[in-house]
Amino acid sequence: MGFQQGLSGLNGAAKNLDVIGNNIANVSTVGFKSSRTEFADVYASSLTGTGGLQVGIGTQIVNVAQQFTQGNITITNSPLDVAINGDGFYRLNDNGAIVFSRNGQFHLDDAGYIVNNNGLRLTGYQTDANGNLVSANPDDLQISFADIPPSETDELSMVANLDSRVAAPAGAFDPTDSATYNHATAVTVYDERGNAHALNLYFRKVDANNWDVYGTLINAAGNHIQLDGGALLPSDPALGRLTFDSAGTLTGSTVGAIAIAVAATNTGAGAMSVTPSFAGTTLFGNTFGVNSLFQNGYASGRIVGLNVSDNGMLQGRYTNGESRVMGQIVLGSFNNPGGLQSLGGNLWSETGESGPPNVGSPGSGVLGVLQSGSVEDSNVDLTSELVNLIIAQRLYQANAQTIRAQDQILQTLVNLR
Repeated sequence: MGFQQGLSGLNGAAKNLDVIGNNIANVSTVGFKSSRTEFADVYASSLTGTGGLQVGIGTQIVNVAQQFTQGNITITNSPLDVAINGDGFYRLNDNGAIVFSRNGQFHLDDAGYIVNNNGLRLTGYQTDANGNLVSANPDDLQISFADIPPSETDELSMVANLDSRVAAPAGAFDPTDSATYNHATAVTVYDERGNAHALNLYFRKVDANNWDVYGTLINAAGNHIQLDGGALLPSDPALGRLTFDSAGTLTGSTVGAIAIAVAATNTGAGAMSVTPSFAGTTLFGNTFGVNSLFQNGYASGRIVGLNVSDNGMLQGRYTNGESRVMGQIVLGSFNNPGGLQSLGGNLWSETGESGPPNVGSPGSGVLGVLQSGSVEDSNVDLTSELVNLIIAQRLYQANAQTIRAQDQILQTLVNLR
């Protein structure tokens, strides 16, 4: 039986060398999971049961098991390079067949789909027309290149300090004469078509505790015009009045919704109504200053980049400074990942042994979180593999010696006279 034992050892050692060689060859393969060869002994069947003198007839390979341990994460320069830190797998659409991968090197194709290097589409949750996630069945993630529509300004919030030490101006308010008001500031507002308009706000002291607020638009020629679109008159009424107590705290405001007619600026947009808030504005003996100024409108925007958050949210960045959720990457995990079938190309498919995938958003369960601008390296330990290579080589040589020794013994028998 020495020949059979040695031959099985040679076959097992050769297979082990193949596995080790494959591990070493994929040291630089992103998302690669190393394998190990698992052996079992072989005994001949006996009709009379086992005995103390039973000798095995060699070895056999019972499994080549992949090791789904976490690989190191390396930073890259691409925002669509995404690494998984956890047990999840990317869910990819291969022409209708669902496969799984740990390789997060993605890019956009000409139709806006997020694909890997083999053109397989990444799947996840899409968004509806209002930008809300639709957590139904995962679908191919597609990025829209269309401009996002503008948003008309309808809220304005300003917090400032008015200088209580200044004197009340004389004469009628005139925006072209700085002597007729005490302080001024400007804010850009947007109409329904996303056109920007310069809204100037003026503050004029009336008495110790009261200040009037005025407003004008600046047209294309750089001239002041009334908010209703007409020509500016010195008697242009104030928008309202701010009232303060003796401690300089704002106690009342009669500045209501500001009606702005933008027809005079030739944008084609309709009239605007902006509701202002001056809550938090103070009247202290300090220089005038605007602490915060916010308006909720914006122009239309064109996509300039993508970000991926740790929970898989895809956010588009636009030229107008806005961002919008465009989908969410989903991951899948398996009760027995060792039962997955390797397809090559950094891909696996589910089997009866692996069980069905548990699909969810990153950060839930054992799926792990994502890290944008990075990739997961191969989990191959090159030092260990080189040591294993030496051991496997010695095993092959030792089994060859078993066959040689058996051959010498048989040769001795043949040469008996």
